[in-house]
Amino acid sequence: MTVTTLHPLPATESRDERCARAERLLEGLDGCSARETERCRQEAVLLSLDLADMVARRYSGRGIEDDDLLQVARMALVKAVRGYRPGRGHSFAAYAVPTVSGEVKRYFRDRGWAVRPPRRLQERRVQLLAAEEDLRHELSREPSRAELAERLALDLAELDETAACATAYHAHSLDVPGRDVRTFDVGVDGEDEADRLVVRDALRHALAQLTDREREIVRLRFVEECTQSEIGAVLGVSQMQVSRLLSGILRRLRCSMEPAA
Repeated sequence: MTVTTLHPLPATESRDERCARAERLLEGLDGCSARETERCRQEAVLLSLDLADMVARRYSGRGIEDDDLLQVARMALVKAVRGYRPGRGHSFAAYAVPTVSGEVKRYFRDRGWAVRPPRRLQERRVQLLAAEEDLRHELSREPSRAELAERLALDLAELDETAACATAYHAHSLDVPGRDVRTFDVGVDGEDEADRLVVRDALRHALAQLTDREREIVRLRFVEECTQSEIGAVLGVSQMQVSRLLSGILRRLRCSMEPAA
C-alpha cells in the first residue's frame, strides 16, 4: 500500500478519540487470523494518519519536500502500528509519536542536515524557549514578537535571528555516546569537561526531584523534541495544560540548576 495516497478519516472524532479507537483495535488482535490482523492494522493506520501528519508538518520548510516528509512519517506510523504491544504501560499515541518523530529525524540525519549554531545563539535559544513558556502561562495565549523581544531585551532583528536558530533543524544528539544520562541544552558549552560534569550532576539531581509524569514530559519535549500539541496528544490533555506544566517544570529545573550554572 502506498501510504501517501491514503487520507485521514473524516474529522467526526477528535484525534484523541481516533487514536483511542486505533489502540482498541490493536488490543484486540490476539487470536485474530492473519487476514483480520492485517485489516485491523490498516484501519489503525487510517485512524492515526493525522497524528503522523502532525509530526511531519513540524519539520516542514527545512529543506526536504513536504511530500517526502509525509511519506516518511506515514511509513513510520505503519511501523509503529506493527510494533505496538498493548499492556506495556504506554498508550498507542505515546508509542507512535516518538516512533514517527525518530524516523523523520533519522531521515534528516541520513541526508546530512546537521547544524550547530554559535554558542551565543544556543544560549539565546534556551532563553527564548523559556520566555515563550513563561509568557504563554502569564498571558494564556501565544506571545507576540514584540512581547518576546521586550522580555529578552532584544531588538526584533536579534529576536528573529534567535527564532531562526530555535526552529532550524539540527541533528545534534541529546544522547551523546559516553554520557550516562540524557540531557537537554542548558546553555553551557560542552567543550569544557569540568563544566559538563558539574551541569550533568546538577541536572541528574534536578530531574530526580520530578515525578514520573514530569520526567516523561521533559523527555518528550527535549529528547523527542515534541511540540506542546504532540505532548498533549500523548498525555490526553490540552496544549494549554501542557504549556502550564512545562512552565512549572522548567522554572523548578532552572532554580535547581542555577547553583551549577
